[in-house]
Amino acid sequence: MKLEVRGLSFAYGPKMVLDNLSFRVEAGEFVSILGPSGCGKSTVLNLLAGLLRPAAGEVLVDGARVDGAGNGRFAYMPQDDLLFPWKTILQNVCLYGKIHGTEPAAREQALSHMAAFGLAGYENAYPGDLSGGMRQRAAFLRTALCSAEILLLDEPFGALDVISRGDMQDWLLSMRADLGRTALLVTHDIDEALYLSDRILILRGSPAQIVREVDVRKAGKTRQWLYDQGALKGEIHRCIKAE
Repeated sequence: MKLEVRGLSFAYGPKMVLDNLSFRVEAGEFVSILGPSGCGKSTVLNLLAGLLRPAAGEVLVDGARVDGAGNGRFAYMPQDDLLFPWKTILQNVCLYGKIHGTEPAAREQALSHMAAFGLAGYENAYPGDLSGGMRQRAAFLRTALCSAEILLLDEPFGALDVISRGDMQDWLLSMRADLGRTALLVTHDIDEALYLSDRILILRGSPAQIVREVDVRKAGKTRQWLYDQGALKGEIHRCIKAE
């Protein structure tokens, strides 16, 4: 196992959000956490990233316990791209290297990936010059350039219109093999979870628990395959709604 979460609990004040949450993610696996709004999906990522401290439980990567922010095992991408508007796209994606004193290497690596991320020719443009989808690709490249082995993706395409979001999902699916990372995606979009994931963990309840796991591994997923999953989509929706 690449990632193990054991007995994780967390409360906001008197309200228990997560209680004894446990799950595992294999190396190279893409897992989505799906559930209703406010059930604690983003809280799980914040706990893994060390932005919040759990009331109980532990997180292990490669069998070793990790604790707190700055552990270097996770790269976190939130829904908003958080690009600095006064910096160029190249400067934005190289921020990790600048902070850690490896900017020349990060710059070289970023330039070598610009074409694959659909950003060739925009290295010296500013975020305000780019479409929403291009900004998200820049934010994704910034995240991918981190040395962390596990990507934490918190609804990274949620702010995009439906067409741009579909294009970004197609792009990410095509990039998965090249990225070669373990990924944990939080989303409220059933289609997105089905299309991108190897497994889906359905989170529900108060405090939240994983109530079901759905294996959706399939080689060569296409939009047509996704359109044909009507029965499974309905089943997942009923599970989320506790019907």
